[in-house]
This record gives sequence, C-alpha cells and structure tokens, in this order.
Amino acid sequence: MLNIAVRAARSAGDLLLRSADSVGNLRIDQKGRNDYASEVDRMAEREIINIIRAAYPDHAILAEESGQHEGNDFVWVIDPLDGTTNFLHGFPQYAVSIALKYKNRLEVAVIYDPARDELFTAKRGGGASLNNRRIRVTNQSTLKGALIGTGFPFKSTTHLDAYLGMFRAVTSDAAGIRRAGAAALDLAYVACGRLDGFWEIGTMEWDVAAGILLIQEAGGVVTDFSFGENYLASGNIIVGNPKMHHVLYRLIEPHVTDNLK
Repeated sequence: MLNIAVRAARSAGDLLLRSADSVGNLRIDQKGRNDYASEVDRMAEREIINIIRAAYPDHAILAEESGQHEGNDFVWVIDPLDGTTNFLHGFPQYAVSIALKYKNRLEVAVIYDPARDELFTAKRGGGASLNNRRIRVTNQSTLKGALIGTGFPFKSTTHLDAYLGMFRAVTSDAAGIRRAGAAALDLAYVACGRLDGFWEIGTMEWDVAAGILLIQEAGGVVTDFSFGENYLASGNIIVGNPKMHHVLYRLIEPHVTDNLK
C-alpha cells in the first residue's frame, strides 16, 4: 500500500511540474474566501484516484476536490495539491499528500514535493523517511533558538484574535516563525527536523493526515488544543518533539477559546 501511495504521489507530482510553467492558462475556481482550486488540482486528484482504484477497487477515498468515495474500512485521504495559491503564483512550496487509514487509524503516509524531488514516507511502526533515509524530530527543548511553523487563519477571521494571542506568545522567545503556505510540508519539515514545532487553527483532514503519521513515526507528538487526539475532526493541531510540544501547548492553551476546544 505504501508503494501504491508513492506511485500515485509521484505521478501526480510529475503532472504538477509539467503544468507549473503554464499556470496563466489554467482555469481557476474560487471555492471560498481565499480558497482556490485549479484544473490541475482536479487532474492530479483523478490521477491519484485512478492509481489507487486500480490496485484497491474496494477502498474508500476522502479527497479534497471530489469528496467522499464510499468503500470498506480502508480510507485514502488525498490532497492532490497542498499549496494551490503558492503553485498558482510560481512560489515553489507545494506538495502532494496521501494518507491511508484503516478503521480510523493512520497506517501509511506519503508527502511528495515535486519541485525539490523530496519524498517523505511513513508507515505505522516502520518509522519515517525522506528519500529513503530515516528522519527524526529535533531535540530542541526550549523556544530560545527554535524555529516554529504556523498557519495563518486566512480563510476566516473567526478565530483571528485567539490566533494573534497565540502568535504573540510564541514569537516572544522563538528564533523565528515561518509560514510558507503548505501545511503538509510544514508537518514534514517538523518530522525531518527543519522546524522544531508547528501549530495551526482549522486545518482540513487532507491537509494534515499524512504529516501527522510522519511526525509520530519520527518521534514527535501530535495533539489538538485540548491535549487530546481530536485533531483530525477539530482541525486544530500542535506538533513537535515531546519537550517542544509541551512548551508550545503551555503558550497556546491560555488563548484557546471555548469554540476551539
């Protein structure tokens, strides 16, 4: 199943690269506030689904563009192009994200960055890798000198005040905060040690499913804002190595409103 996920991700990534020089000719739809999809998103998603369906016709699928496809207890969670806005602007920070759940437990994860030809993979109990080399989260234990990733709540201002409180608390001591615009890669970067931690409000399951398993298999911790495991449903997420996760949680928790729990 991991091999099928890799094959699908690489095939979709090749399609993205072939389209990258002609984004001006693409049809673009606005799905919501600051939320866009191009025909490349849909083409890449069809490519992934076709490869998965050929191997596992009875599996269910949850895909960003086409939604839920019914099936058995195996569910493929697909984001064919995480970082669409970056892609449409020629900003080379985007990825294909594919995860597989069995009875709601993450089992397989692939995040592929076609611009850098970086393939992040993980399987439950089997560790996490970048281009077939094992990866681990950092040992950073304090914010001093830490590089932290985040996601700005750009699609909705509902939780903007809460987010700004979190941002202010984290930025006070961190060496830097980064938001490059593709949550899947942000999580992959935590897994391989390029970021020490990450938090975001209101992610979608297809944005983070693969990255969550990568971090867990790389020795990291993932929780929601209540220190629980409801992150896929709530979309609210804090990740890092065990010590850094605790540091971030202590700073973020005081700003969590009731409707974020």
